[in-house]
Amino acid sequence: MPVPRQDILAAAARIEGRVRRTPVVALEAGAFGLDAPVTLKLELLQRTGSFKLRGACNRMLAGDVPAEGVIAASGGNFGIATAYAARSLSHRAEVFVPDTSPAVKVDRLRELGADVRLVPGYYADALEASTRRAAETGALFLHAYDQPEVVAGAGTIGIELDEQAPDADTIVVPVGGGGLIAGIASWAAGTRRVVGVEPEACPTLSAALSAGEPVDVEVGGVAADSLGSRRAGRIAVETAGRFVERVALVTDDAIREAQRALWGEVRVVAEPGGAAGLAALLSGAYRPEPGERLVVVISGANTDPATVTR
Repeated sequence: MPVPRQDILAAAARIEGRVRRTPVVALEAGAFGLDAPVTLKLELLQRTGSFKLRGACNRMLAGDVPAEGVIAASGGNFGIATAYAARSLSHRAEVFVPDTSPAVKVDRLRELGADVRLVPGYYADALEASTRRAAETGALFLHAYDQPEVVAGAGTIGIELDEQAPDADTIVVPVGGGGLIAGIASWAAGTRRVVGVEPEACPTLSAALSAGEPVDVEVGGVAADSLGSRRAGRIAVETAGRFVERVALVTDDAIREAQRALWGEVRVVAEPGGAAGLAALLSGAYRPEPGERLVVVISGANTDPATVTR
């Protein structure tokens, strides 16, 4: 079910001062060749390079953390957020990462002091290994997208957007496991249109909405490290069924083009998953109505800049 608004407000109070209030950029008419007014929510400027820090901090601060510390699985971004939050709160962190994750993310985890466990495969494989380890050790388990505290943390973006872009009609959100869109949609609760964007190579939420429940999908493509969950979270599926207008699918080529456009237009380096929302607009996977005012969440920047700017 959607996370209650009061839980998102509580999360905002809890994490204040530990996460950045990320800026927005309202672009001029015609930016990216689009007719619709577009505002970018630059969540990639978060302290750990993605929105994930909000949920990781809220999860750790919402209750007691045992002496064994915390355990999480991640394609990279949630692991980095977990390691950063754990270090700042003086907790031990063990992070399970698929060996398909980019080296830049794995290196950052180690720099932050996490005990990194590489697991063959993708996020789902790392998740399975992490849950077994948490049961063995008694450490606090953090789920990257399907825990109420994590979703509530992501929902604090919605609070900021109410103040930063109060006239926006639609919020366009990249989707992996669905924690980000579940949080934003829980806060919006039908007061604004919320549109999800997934890679065609990882259509987790689309498949779940069609099936009426979370189902496994094949995982691949350029955004697999950040949007490559094998199945959407139950919180996301139930929230999307009530408060998400639609989920658009984009190709890998469209994602790469959106990365190049962000660099060329506003000198922003986004990882593939972080650029997925803009990819839907540039490719026509989502076509706004005349006069529709859009916010696009640019959710992460943990990538090698040379892959975007060269």
